Amino acid sequence: MFDKEDYKNVAKLKINYPKDKLQQNSTLWKYGMVVITIILICIFLPKQPRFQYEYEKGKPWNHENLTSPYNFAILKTPEELARDKQYILRTVQPIYNLNDVASKEQIDQFNTDLNEKWQSSQLDSSGTDISKYREVGTALLNYIYNRGIISLNNRFQVKGNDSVKNDATAMQYNFVLVHDNVAQQKNTVDCFTIESANKYLREALEKNNLIEHKSWFAEVLKSYVTINFVFNESQTNKIEQNALANISTTRGMVQKDELIAEQGKIINNEAYQKLESLRKVFEDESRISGEQNLVMFGHFILISLAMTLLMVFLFYFRRDIFNNNRLLFIIFIVILVMLGVLSWAIKMKIPSLYYIPYCSVPIIFRLLFDTRIALNIHILMVLVAGLFVPNSFDFVFLQFTSGMVAIYSIKTLVKREQFLVSSVIILATYILAYIGLVLTRNGSFSTIYWQDILPFAVSVGLTLLAYPLIYAFEKLFGIVSDLTLMELTNSNSRLLRELSLKAPGTFQHSLQVANLAEAAIYKIGGNPLLVRAGALYHDIGKMINPLYFIENQKTNDNPHEELTPEQSAQIIISHVLKGIEMARKHQMPEVVIDFIRTHHGTTKVDYFYNLAVKDNPDKVIDESIFKYPGPVPFSKETAVLMMADSVEASSRALKEPTEESINNLVDKIIDHKLMQRQFANADITMRDITEVSKIFKSMLKSIYHVRIDYDLSKKKDS
Repeated sequence: MFDKEDYKNVAKLKINYPKDKLQQNSTLWKYGMVVITIILICIFLPKQPRFQYEYEKGKPWNHENLTSPYNFAILKTPEELARDKQYILRTVQPIYNLNDVASKEQIDQFNTDLNEKWQSSQLDSSGTDISKYREVGTALLNYIYNRGIISLNNRFQVKGNDSVKNDATAMQYNFVLVHDNVAQQKNTVDCFTIESANKYLREALEKNNLIEHKSWFAEVLKSYVTINFVFNESQTNKIEQNALANISTTRGMVQKDELIAEQGKIINNEAYQKLESLRKVFEDESRISGEQNLVMFGHFILISLAMTLLMVFLFYFRRDIFNNNRLLFIIFIVILVMLGVLSWAIKMKIPSLYYIPYCSVPIIFRLLFDTRIALNIHILMVLVAGLFVPNSFDFVFLQFTSGMVAIYSIKTLVKREQFLVSSVIILATYILAYIGLVLTRNGSFSTIYWQDILPFAVSVGLTLLAYPLIYAFEKLFGIVSDLTLMELTNSNSRLLRELSLKAPGTFQHSLQVANLAEAAIYKIGGNPLLVRAGALYHDIGKMINPLYFIENQKTNDNPHEELTPEQSAQIIISHVLKGIEMARKHQMPEVVIDFIRTHHGTTKVDYFYNLAVKDNPDKVIDESIFKYPGPVPFSKETAVLMMADSVEASSRALKEPTEESINNLVDKIIDHKLMQRQFANADITMRDITEVSKIFKSMLKSIYHVRIDYDLSKKKDS
């Protein structure tokens, strides 16, 4: 039950909110962060001077005729280097070591074990001279080990003569046998393998008339056959590395003043390779002899220009972010991390720079801020990266188009499945752009290497990591993304479920307000998810004393009849303050709490104020007792919610909702808010307010099933 004493001083409970709620920080700290970011980007990114010409294979040379400024060697293409590498590796002969200890041990072991094996064989031994077996076996093993037993290595095998059908000689290669520091060149065809040695033993015993039990003896000898030519992998690898190190990376020379590219002519493979060689020589010489401080100073100018444009954009179009160092810090950190990863990738010479999830940046900023912020920062980062990456036009075009698609594909986030859909669209954009670039350069589908699509797929997969990163940013920096707002708008959340049980009328009112405000903000531009979340929670303070609000009264008993107008006003006003306390207790985001504190602004509880004036005609009534603590709305979303709340609540009191009565009601309420200057601090225009009014009128007519009367006679006359 309500205690009158609880709310005697509610009107005195004022919360000191700044006019501009957003954090204001020192200008020195703000620009200090900008300078530090520029310096760190300059440190991260490569320092070599940039080749002054842009060119693509298969495209016309768009500059003046280019002649060689000096003599330089033509670099081989990766394909040519790969062919040379394969050729060199085929000429390297593997190293084997002779293990004569192994052969001696096996023969000695054979002589030791023969008697025991003979006795355990249970063969007919009458008239058999075992010494003949010993003599023949020793001779055969000596022959095999002297010729050599080797394990063939697939790495060095080459096809032998097609007429040779024997498995042991069908694949053969030369090798170097080392023993006691003496090297001898041999061929595997002159050696045995384990298999061929066993076959030789069986065939030799078949031809030997001194041996009676040939099969048994072949099995015995088989146990003493082992490899004695052992592959020396480390020594072989060392020889291969030395050979590869001596491969020439160039072919031919370009003489000074020789024409390299002619204006308007297509850049063919030969001209392209000469240009690539000139670029490499230019960058190498500039790195050695050029003034590195001037190069870095040039980078500093370009990056400073890009960062200045970003700050100017924020100053003119997103002053809230410009004045909030915490939000600026997030922007600078993401930019630094992504450009740092790019710099690392360039220095490590990873196979493709497209493995880097560049599209994660616009997604992060789209979900944390808005589309314009995401697009501007993405453009800035792509342009800065284009200063340093090879084939910069391809890189800028691919990343720019895919980044735009990433932003547009999640323009209105209502379901989590949009993440996966967005990833598929981004990958499709990458593939289409890649195919288009290859076709314009080479004019042939045969030059499309489908393995080049793998980096795009990996990049898109890594882009999905942006979503848990957004959660981390929210927790670390106290900001709210559309993902959190989407969770808050779930009607099964704890507070909304409690509201529907304790104050069902207020809950239904909040749902209708959410629908009105969301439709209006979608029309005039804003964040529909934010305004919907604010609308659903703006009246949660009514759960404290739900029966004191008319939408929750199920009987004709009105508890306000027992109170003075001042007391009733304080109860009504208190739902704002109690709502703020309740929202903070449940750790609601401040951007949602803003809707609770501003949805009545600094307006009066007119009904009870007028009642107090009527009951006390000779007394001066203190208006502050009947006023909400405010502040007034300070954003487009909070202003729209204030209008939607008042319009929806008042429309319930319409006895006969007609088109005229609804139009008059909406106009009267909005005009009254304007007269009270409730929108003075909100970035909403009169044109926006007119559009909002139209939306409210249309939706309320649909809610109350208002039929439009048509004058058939006028229609017939026309």
